[in-house]
Amino acid sequence: MDPKPLLLPPGMPFSPEDDPYGPYVALSRGQWSELAEAVPWDLDADTLARLRGLGDPTDSDEVRQVYHPLTQLLNLYWERTGALYGTTHDFLGINHKQVPFVIGVAGSVAVGKSTTARLLQELLARGPRRPRVDLVTTDGFLYPNHMLEAMGIAHRKGFPESYDRQALLQFVIDVKSGKSEVTAPVYSHLSYDIVPDERIVVADPDILIVEGLNVLQPARRRSDGSTALAVSDFFDFTVYVDARTAFIRQWYIDRWMALRSTAFRNPQSYFRRYADISDGEALTTASTFWDTINGPNLELNIRPTRGRATAILRKGENHQVSWVRIRKV
Repeated sequence: MDPKPLLLPPGMPFSPEDDPYGPYVALSRGQWSELAEAVPWDLDADTLARLRGLGDPTDSDEVRQVYHPLTQLLNLYWERTGALYGTTHDFLGINHKQVPFVIGVAGSVAVGKSTTARLLQELLARGPRRPRVDLVTTDGFLYPNHMLEAMGIAHRKGFPESYDRQALLQFVIDVKSGKSEVTAPVYSHLSYDIVPDERIVVADPDILIVEGLNVLQPARRRSDGSTALAVSDFFDFTVYVDARTAFIRQWYIDRWMALRSTAFRNPQSYFRRYADISDGEALTTASTFWDTINGPNLELNIRPTRGRATAILRKGENHQVSWVRIRKV
């Protein structure tokens, strides 16, 4: 199948952000949805509401038209990859349990990658073989705030250097190696920090989803010229949730403003001080956070990894997926 031309809304000029080229099959939402077979794992309204992020409009049509085909493709990858590992172990004479299938989900702040990861976890777990599907976000591998302050990079939280990349790498290696129980740190969006002495336990998953801003980062080159391992080296399938920068910026600001009357009202919230400022001050603050932290991180570190993904879900201004690219090589 040849890549399809991108269908942009009337009057919208083409941008390098819309680059249609590369080793991908590009399908409109309609073409993509036609690939899905009838499946028995629809999500009810309450479940969908629980999985959606604040301000995310993902509805049952989006689940059927976008996430059902993606879940079916992931099931194919899981089955075929498991068979390949099994054949390899037979060849090597290794008597070993099935290797966990690891999925990476990447994308900008506010683009909806967390909703995508939760939907995939829910749908995959409802598949024919009822696999055990665990989800871990890389937020737990951020350095604690006191360490970021000591390192002088508190203003770069979310940038690659703000993560304990070695700990994250070891976590994924341990899961992929078949370790029966692996733990990960816990991050609180309320306190905006790592929760001391609390861990997430991952025990013998069939499928593990790792969601985060920078999970598709390539391996770094060491000072001696050798190349280190990267978390992405251990992924079997990757998803990048994409949209134009201008759209994501607006979604970020809209979400930040909405949080002022919800989570920011909690006395324990790190952002409590922003709940009572004026709307004008809040808008300026949110815009500054985007323009000085999240926007630069997207352009410098996150979007450059888009071409490494197996699947790219491209959203339009309405926050819904308008077309999909699937890697063909």
